[in-house]
Amino acid sequence: MRDRYLTIASAILAGAVLVSCSSAGSSGSAGGPSPSAAGPSPSVAAPSPSTGGASAPASGATVEATAVGDLGTVLVAGSNGMTVYIFTNDVKDSGTSNCTGDCLVTWPALTVNAGETPTGGPGVTGTLGTITRADDGTIQVTYNGLPLYFFKGDSAPGDSNGVYTNWEAVTP
Repeated sequence: MRDRYLTIASAILAGAVLVSCSSAGSSGSAGGPSPSAAGPSPSVAAPSPSTGGASAPASGATVEATAVGDLGTVLVAGSNGMTVYIFTNDVKDSGTSNCTGDCLVTWPALTVNAGETPTGGPGVTGTLGTITRADDGTIQVTYNGLPLYFFKGDSAPGDSNGVYTNWEAVTP
């Protein structure tokens, strides 16, 4: 019974965070904690499926194109196979992310170490780049000029639970 209450409480809390991140013009609070503020990792900083926010070292390409459930072929992190998303409140080629504070806790940024260049695997047809995040100075990966994020509610490769209002999985 206790597990049921914890599940319900978690769902309510997640819903509250989703509402704050998905409302038009919302940008969260600046200066909030960053999932990659722990310092540089050996390669791509990406949430691992088991921790939902900790960094995991990359192997190979930064992003890859792969089939994910009903979404078809979308981009995933090369380091862990987790689906990546764009925030439709971000402005293409602006060099900034509009997901900060609590939003960034729910949708952690896909980052690389300073000086690294993101790479795409087979099927990745768009342009990869980076921006420097204003809130913590980390280097966030972009695809066709839009910053890339994970969803902390995805727990295994192939999950696509982060498709919400203002959030989309990224097609190659």
